[in-house]
Amino acid sequence: MPASLADLQAAVRAFSDDRDWGRFHSPRNLAMALSVEANELLALFLWAADGDPQPPPHRRAQVEDEAADVLLCLLNFCERTGVDLESAFRKKLADAEAKYPADRVRGQAKKYDEYPEWRDGEPR
Repeated sequence: MPASLADLQAAVRAFSDDRDWGRFHSPRNLAMALSVEANELLALFLWAADGDPQPPPHRRAQVEDEAADVLLCLLNFCERTGVDLESAFRKKLADAEAKYPADRVRGQAKKYDEYPEWRDGEPR
């Protein structure tokens, strides 16, 4: 059975607690670590051809490692700041669904306020 988000967060908490690393995990430090890890993931795609649907094959293992690092940092950040990631995610997805109705935006890569027929970011 796949691990739940709560299970993953508990594993990250235990890992940190076992090493007494909590004293270093201020929200600021964790936010910076998250940014660093996300940029390490991004760097693996530097100079890849535009439109490549997958990471370069020789970097697949590194991409997986960096993606896991991003998740680890995000879960750690949410733990330390009291963010309920599952609730925040569900709210954000619902907000995005309202901003970007599938029948009106399918196949378009515009921000919600770039649709001329919408006013104040809301569909008319």
